[in-house]
Amino acid sequence: MGCCGNWCGVPKAKTDLNSLFLGLNFSVLEQGFFTQMNDKRSIFEEVRSQSAATDAASVQGMIDQGRGAGARSWIRIWLYLLFALVVTMILVGGLTRLTDSGLSITEWRPVSGALPPLSAEVWQSEFDKYKAIPEYQLQNKGMSLAEFQFIYWWEWGHRQLGRVIGLVWLFGFAVFFAAHKIPTGWTGRLLLLGVLGGMQGAIGWWMVASGLTGERLDVASYRLATHLGLAFVILGFIAWFALSLGLSERALLQQRRRREQRLFSMSTGLMHFTFLQILIGALVAGIDAGRNYIDWPLMAGGFFPPDPFSLTPWWRNFFEDDGLVQFIHRMSGYLLFIFGVVVWRRSRKSGNSVVRSGFEWVMGMLVLQMVLGIVTVMHSAPWSLAILHQLGGIALWVLVIRARFLAGYPPEQFIKGA
Repeated sequence: MGCCGNWCGVPKAKTDLNSLFLGLNFSVLEQGFFTQMNDKRSIFEEVRSQSAATDAASVQGMIDQGRGAGARSWIRIWLYLLFALVVTMILVGGLTRLTDSGLSITEWRPVSGALPPLSAEVWQSEFDKYKAIPEYQLQNKGMSLAEFQFIYWWEWGHRQLGRVIGLVWLFGFAVFFAAHKIPTGWTGRLLLLGVLGGMQGAIGWWMVASGLTGERLDVASYRLATHLGLAFVILGFIAWFALSLGLSERALLQQRRRREQRLFSMSTGLMHFTFLQILIGALVAGIDAGRNYIDWPLMAGGFFPPDPFSLTPWWRNFFEDDGLVQFIHRMSGYLLFIFGVVVWRRSRKSGNSVVRSGFEWVMGMLVLQMVLGIVTVMHSAPWSLAILHQLGGIALWVLVIRARFLAGYPPEQFIKGA
């Protein structure tokens, strides 16, 4: 085109300079444009992250408002009242057994039985009914009316306390339910307590009925173990529910993430083992096995009790032979103590001081309960030591449940000075 060495009349050097200038300007513009775009994107990202944080906080708030809404503190107070009543019920039941009062009322009248005898005629009628059962004919023949009234009041008080517990549960549940104050997911759990309480009343009569006919002087030991075992189940549920309601749903979720799984599993095993020991102890109480073989650590001078399989069929000895039942209770107590030491040593590895403290309480109560058991047997189970040993069983059961809860939901630890 006639523009060989020059670019349409523009010197080559000048052309190169212009190209470089345009290239630099374009690079600067390009850099500025994308910088602005990046700045805008970072602003958007910041807004989005703030929005996500707000949404997360909102979700956590919704958890507390939805699942944790309601009068959690008031429900806990109600549960603590039920807890105290059930503990009292267990102790009164133990004293009713220790005073041989459990068969003094020979009928099951859940409603009309709330009124005690109010006249001499009614008292005599109740006494005549008692005279018809084997306990009076074979053991208490010749008992005076005043002596009968003593044992009658114990059994009546035990049953009346059961009615009070039922009414306290019914009133509390009805009020919280009607006011829509029960947290989401808790209606079934609180209703379960009432169902178990109703079952407990029926099982109580099933137990008493076993001693009203035949040649029995006491109730069947396995029915007594069922009755006492269900009482401890109810007490355990109440304790666990009260501990759970002491935290918000958000706190429960957060603390569950810190769960010490190994220790939690071991404490679950310890809880089951403790419950088994309680059932075996009920078998001991049911046949008064604690009043025989009062030497320790041996039994009648030997490791095994003499003639431990005297009853037929053979399986009855595991429930009714006083020597074999006490032997089993002793051996299971030793094993429970050893396992308790293992769990306690594992808990010492926890970095949470509250968790460690919870298991230290368990270990201390386990030692005390074992000593109480030995002293009770060596003194032929007087009522004062026997009821103290039963109270120790309650304390141990509740402390194991509390330690298990702490292992499952460890509280947050704050370092002093941090």
